[in-house]
Amino acid sequence: MAPSTVHLPNGQTLTVSPVFGGFQFKSNDLNVHNSAFPPGWTIFIESKDDVDDDVAVDGHDSHHVKEKSHVRRFRNPTLHGDNFFFSSISSPSNIDFKPATSPTRQIAMMLWATLWWYFHQPKPNPHITTKGLNEHTPEDGKPKGDWRIGIKRDGIFKGRHLLPKLERMGIITSEESCVGESIDDKHGEGWTRMFASERGFWFIDPRIFLFTLSPTTHSPFPGTSPYPSRPSSPNRDTFQPSRPDSVGEIPQGPMTPQTQSPSGPFASGSHLPTYYPPPPTLFTFTNNIRHPIRQKPPAQGETFYTRYVPSVGQFLSFRVASLSPKAPLHRGPVSDSTPSFLPPGSGVTQDSLPSIASMTINPSDTDLLHVWMNDPRVDALFAMAGPRQVQEKMLRDALNDKHSFPVIGCWDGKPFGFFEIYWVKEDRLGRYLSSHDYGNWDRGFHALVGEQEFRGPHRVKLWISALVHYCWLADSRTERVLVEPRIDHLKFINYLQDVGFYKEREIAFPHKQAALMKIRREGWEAPAL
Repeated sequence: MAPSTVHLPNGQTLTVSPVFGGFQFKSNDLNVHNSAFPPGWTIFIESKDDVDDDVAVDGHDSHHVKEKSHVRRFRNPTLHGDNFFFSSISSPSNIDFKPATSPTRQIAMMLWATLWWYFHQPKPNPHITTKGLNEHTPEDGKPKGDWRIGIKRDGIFKGRHLLPKLERMGIITSEESCVGESIDDKHGEGWTRMFASERGFWFIDPRIFLFTLSPTTHSPFPGTSPYPSRPSSPNRDTFQPSRPDSVGEIPQGPMTPQTQSPSGPFASGSHLPTYYPPPPTLFTFTNNIRHPIRQKPPAQGETFYTRYVPSVGQFLSFRVASLSPKAPLHRGPVSDSTPSFLPPGSGVTQDSLPSIASMTINPSDTDLLHVWMNDPRVDALFAMAGPRQVQEKMLRDALNDKHSFPVIGCWDGKPFGFFEIYWVKEDRLGRYLSSHDYGNWDRGFHALVGEQEFRGPHRVKLWISALVHYCWLADSRTERVLVEPRIDHLKFINYLQDVGFYKEREIAFPHKQAALMKIRREGWEAPAL
């Protein structure tokens, strides 16, 4: 198996190379990012051709057919037969970086990155053989199982408290959800059947696990992030914006640190994870509708979702639309050909190198909407054509809406479409539904693709599944995502069905006859790759 490159959503890359019995993971960004971690680690991974452990199917008790298993070297993923553990970790020099406050979080981050690599591998056949299955049942008629990889209690995972901590973090799990009879579980018998599933992995917000180490005082690696994600006290000598993504151009000068750090939703001046849990539930009324008080969306121009899509070789990102007269600078990773090594102390950073994302030749968001909405193809569905003032008013209204926010989608920093993400309960759609059709935290979206070069069925599937993925990550209480396209928009309806939506019924709005399309969290597996 040849070495491969793993693109993490914060822009860092890892090279994965086969070694005896497993794979070595090595960071490519130690001299590009201001405090990249980890520099490297090795996993031991094995496969079983015939798994002899039981697997639950569709809520029924475990009843997998038990056969003799054959352990072999890992070549391609299996549905349930793969197991791995960390065999070694290469820690950065204490001269350059301060040790992490929590070694467990270091290991959790490496585990998350390893699973990110694993669940980007070709998906195995999901069909399984169970007791009572007719031998003449065709392959497509057999029951399906979840794709899982076992976490073997060996190597680094031998620590008595490590696996319990990783289980509490939600990154691994077990079906043995009992206390157990052992009074003093010194040997960890209750933690021998741990696993991570594809479905569970994609429900985890990567901001929980991706962070960086702080450089030491004399380290050649700069330690200041120009776009911190956490508020701090003002400083007389320097000024740093409080948001990771700023609207318009950032003034360059002695007060702006010229360093590169993980950008977008992962930017952190404190080198800590940037995930925050949802706030507690409080209720209010809007137009006589009782609903939870919604958390404020990200700021104008702020990138809130980014992910590398291997099938097109580009980063897909979403940011909040902006009223700025200038094009917001892209503050997320791009798949350009920037050198992976920049000498420390050279004064050269990735930000100072020319790239498509750093060019300011793009039109403002209002100008983009003016062009897109006046396209006859778009106007036929949105009816928002007209002079620039029409689209500017539309954008102002969207930014002032308490139940939705406007979004610009980008491929490698280049805008391609406009979206609105809304809460169903307060939306116009909620008035046409009964209470059992949606929950307090269910969401929906409107969508248009304005750039011709980014149209096509494959890219549509990618950004639809990414929008759904964001809705799951943004709030774990969201159980459904709803879309209501016009009934004659058959192409888009088919695209929705391709990624897992189903048509529940039709709704007669005053302005259109719509198909009510739904997707449920429990029926969703993974974003399109």
